[in-house]
Amino acid sequence: MTTQELLQKAKGAKTAMALADTETKNKALNAMADALERRQADILAANEQDLEAARGTMSSVMMDRLALNPDRIVGMAQGIREVAQLPDPVGAVLNHVERPSGIVVEKTAVPMGVIAIIYESRPNVTSDAAALALKAGSACVLRGGKEAHRSAAAIVAALKEGLSAAGLPGDALQLVEDTTRASSNELMTATGYVDLLIPRGGAGLIRACVDNATVPVIETGTGICHIYVDGAADQEMALNIIENAKCSRPSVCNAAEACLVDRSIAQEFLPKLKQRLVDGRAARGAISVELRLDPSAAQIIPGTPAGPDDFDTEFLDYVLAVKVVDGAEGAVAHITAHSTGHSDAIVTADEETAKRFLAQVDSAAVYWNASTRFTDGGEFGLGCEMGISTQRLHARGPMGLQELCTYKYVVRGTGQIR
Repeated sequence: MTTQELLQKAKGAKTAMALADTETKNKALNAMADALERRQADILAANEQDLEAARGTMSSVMMDRLALNPDRIVGMAQGIREVAQLPDPVGAVLNHVERPSGIVVEKTAVPMGVIAIIYESRPNVTSDAAALALKAGSACVLRGGKEAHRSAAAIVAALKEGLSAAGLPGDALQLVEDTTRASSNELMTATGYVDLLIPRGGAGLIRACVDNATVPVIETGTGICHIYVDGAADQEMALNIIENAKCSRPSVCNAAEACLVDRSIAQEFLPKLKQRLVDGRAARGAISVELRLDPSAAQIIPGTPAGPDDFDTEFLDYVLAVKVVDGAEGAVAHITAHSTGHSDAIVTADEETAKRFLAQVDSAAVYWNASTRFTDGGEFGLGCEMGISTQRLHARGPMGLQELCTYKYVVRGTGQIR
């Protein structure tokens, strides 16, 4: 099926999705989750084909993004069930005003229509995006990367089973078969068919969509996330937070890519950082982190000298750029110059310093004494997420069901004229 043909099918299904009541949508979502688990063997077999094709061409952390296993499929199904349990955003009255004329004006949430998602090698995005779009009353067009296409096709086949079992149109969920750049360009310019385009992936993909799309786009997050260790920090807490933010899953957008250390504690803290992330991890058989050091940090601990682009790079790997800064003001200045507006954190026991940092850092999520890895729809109580928006219009941060709706004004009168 051509991309144009499936766009037509999705557009044809959007009215049925917009009119579906909450009970029907939830029934479909639960059936989709059941079908994922029932078709687990098919999905894992398809994923193994994707993994085999990618071996030797993809880093270990990117292979981890691509890989599925029984636990991950169960997690995907559970994510869909959690979306089913969330309040239905469609029809919610966002504001109610009774005017002196007697008219009643209600700002009411309504579906977007057709939501298209372009994403790269993360099969779980397939089920997350479909569940959120469908619960929000929209049809969904998915365009995954070629590395994960077999996995995505097997997942979509299962999800369509569940959708149809609940009496909703299977055409409301489409997977683009063409994985060349041409299909991405078609989605970007599908005026009249795509009501919202959401890119999820690297900086190149997101920039291409923002620069070339003629349909509305929500810019999602390249994550150059910073953790600033203040002079008043609990240093053991800081080490725990940094290791979690860098190492728990380095291939995701909320992983830390830069560590900023207050000059007043750099001589004491940086050797501890090297021991925790490099020597200690190697001693217990874990992957060590390569530290890319600015000149001040390089005078204190050994590591790789930071290159000119290292503080502007989303490594998505066991690599951490490290810089010594002059207090919180220096940290804020560096973040302002280098952040992508995703997630940035301060570790400190000083409440006033923390408050200034949280107020001055203009990112979608700012943290005090917690890992940036919490920037996630599930962790924020939104169910699974569509992506992390780093823009300021309409949606910012993890995008859940409310961010996937638009609104219209419903006006009721009794014959009033103006």
